[in-house]
Amino acid sequence: MIALLLALGSSLAYGCADFLGGLGARKAHVLRTVMIAAPASLAVELLLWPVLGATFSTAALGWGAASGVASAAAFALLYKTLAIGPMNVLSPVTALMSAALPVGVGLLQGEHLATAGLIGLPLALVAVVLVSAGHGVGAARPSRTALLLAFGAGAAIALQLVFLHQAPSDSGVAPLIIGRTVSSAVTLSAAALMRRKLGPERPAYAVSAAAGVLDSLANLMFLLAARSGDLTVVAVITALYPAGTVLLARGVLAERIHRGQLVGLGTAAVAVSLLALT
Repeated sequence: MIALLLALGSSLAYGCADFLGGLGARKAHVLRTVMIAAPASLAVELLLWPVLGATFSTAALGWGAASGVASAAAFALLYKTLAIGPMNVLSPVTALMSAALPVGVGLLQGEHLATAGLIGLPLALVAVVLVSAGHGVGAARPSRTALLLAFGAGAAIALQLVFLHQAPSDSGVAPLIIGRTVSSAVTLSAAALMRRKLGPERPAYAVSAAAGVLDSLANLMFLLAARSGDLTVVAVITALYPAGTVLLARGVLAERIHRGQLVGLGTAAVAVSLLALT
């Protein structure tokens, strides 16, 4: 139950972070947004170090660095995807991709589910698909470029989660600190190389920083959830984060929610209830 609640918290934080990151990327080049978001995330994790502890073993350094590279790619691809829009279609596409790989890794590592979990897990995946079916009659349709970016973002997110899960369970927040340090370095290096292409627009500092803080908290809750529960369940619950993005996009940007998405939200609630019984 603790793992489930942490995964739900991670899902909510990811959804809010993605919405804010997408908004920030609409005001300036995506790298300008990530330049603010990534260091803000690192600051949060450094503040958590004295509270939760950190052991910088070789395995923690290696898996943390790998997650950082994947995180940098996920930041840039996801925020660019959401900036193109529509958010209520593209965000769920990334979620479906981000769930599939960790579930496969968990099953290959020998994780098993009870009967309720065997029903709830595929039902949760169906919920992600339903939420992603956002383009009905009269609704905006994503471009091919946006869809390719969404698939790439989902794959990068999946790798980041898998790498974090592989880090030693007694390493504390070390994998997060190393990962965010690497992602910040990659981001700032890319921005320096592309400085002439970033344009004159200033980033939305507050929005971008808030996105980074929420992303950091989401990573922390996922890491704690994966350490106390099965990766197959935690990854799928975390992948329900588009619910938050979709609802925020509806309330703030007036993006249309298709009937199928509402069914998907209800299906997700049922799936979470079943997984809670495992």
